[in-house]
Amino acid sequence: MENTNKLTGKDLINVGIYSAMTLVIFFVVGLLTALPVVYPFLFVIWPIVCGIPMMLYYTKIKKFGMLTITGIIGGIFFYLIGYGWIGLLGWVLGGILSDVVLKIGGYQEFKVTVLSYACFCLGIMGCPANLWFAGEAYWENIHTSMGDQYANTLQSLMPSWMMYLGFALLFVGGILGALLGHKMLKKHFERAGIV
Repeated sequence: MENTNKLTGKDLINVGIYSAMTLVIFFVVGLLTALPVVYPFLFVIWPIVCGIPMMLYYTKIKKFGMLTITGIIGGIFFYLIGYGWIGLLGWVLGGILSDVVLKIGGYQEFKVTVLSYACFCLGIMGCPANLWFAGEAYWENIHTSMGDQYANTLQSLMPSWMMYLGFALLFVGGILGALLGHKMLKKHFERAGIV
């Protein structure tokens, strides 16, 4: 008897396609950080914009591990472009948490999909977390690479309490992104049996 819980080649292809699509959109939207005043708004913008491809991805997810792999891919990508172990850890934990939520919910209820995606979005905190955890050397690098005005503006907009607010905004943004994605892809959800 074939084990239907194992990830197949088709599952891994879906992981690759949707992970790449989501990361490209995330990265392009992240370019808005060139304007430091936009940075706090990205806690909501990222999950909403990425919600559309992720909701399409959720119509393909029927097995545990797909979101974890997406989190690992995202974490490695952000590790390699300079976010370090904090970026890697955030994305991996977000992937694992979202996979666990989806498995507990049985993969078929839309409210579970929404909760899973909101949990996945919490992992995004791995990227801006360097602002609070990477230390003075990180800020010196920002001063050097982006200039004093940029760094000072960013420091004033991202005080330590913003990290806690950021988690809440990412979660709410994840819910909004899932609802927007679901509305735009309703036909795909009906075909996949997720209503």
